[in-house]
Amino acid sequence: MSDDPIAQLLFRIAAQDRAAFRAIYSASSSKLMGVLLRILGNRSEAEDALQEVYTRVWLRAERFDADKGRGMTWLITIARNHAIDRLRSRSVQSNNDDGESVAQVADKSRGVLQSLMAEGEARRAVKCFSELAPDRSAAVQGAYLEGLSYEDLAAQFDVPLNTMRTWLRRSLLALRECLDR
Repeated sequence: MSDDPIAQLLFRIAAQDRAAFRAIYSASSSKLMGVLLRILGNRSEAEDALQEVYTRVWLRAERFDADKGRGMTWLITIARNHAIDRLRSRSVQSNNDDGESVAQVADKSRGVLQSLMAEGEARRAVKCFSELAPDRSAAVQGAYLEGLSYEDLAAQFDVPLNTMRTWLRRSLLALRECLDR
C-alpha cells in the first residue's frame, strides 16, 4: 500500500483531513480533467464535472478499498461514471454525417501531420462502421461513443439484453477485422 500515495491520501480524506484533500487535488486534477474532457468534449462542462467529482471523493472516500485497486483507478472510475451520467442526461440527437463523424474522431490538439494521420484513421473507422448493419453500427456508437448501457440499447432497439450483448461483441470483432485489413 505504501507504493500507492493516492490510496494513503484517500484514507486520510475519509478521516476528514483537508490537507490530504488539497494534496489529492494537486496530484490528480489534471488526469481527471483529461478524462472528463475526453468524454464530455466541453471544457466548461468538464470543469463543472470535476468539481462534482471531488465533492463525491470527499463524501465517499471511506468507500475506497485498497484491496480492490489503486487509488488513482478509483478516482478515474468516479470521474468516468460521472461523465457518462452527464452524457446520459443530455438529450442530444446524434448526426451520422460522415464528415462530422470524422471531425469528432480526429484529434485537433496535435500537429498537422498527426492530425492528417488521425483523420485518415478516422476515415477508415467510419468506413468500417458503414460496413456494419445500420442497427449494429448505431448500437456500437451508442455504447462506446455515447455511453449508453446494454439495457438502454436493448430497449432502444427492442431486442433482448443478451441479443444486444451479442450484437456488440460481434460488431466489435467485425470492426477489428476491418481495421486490421
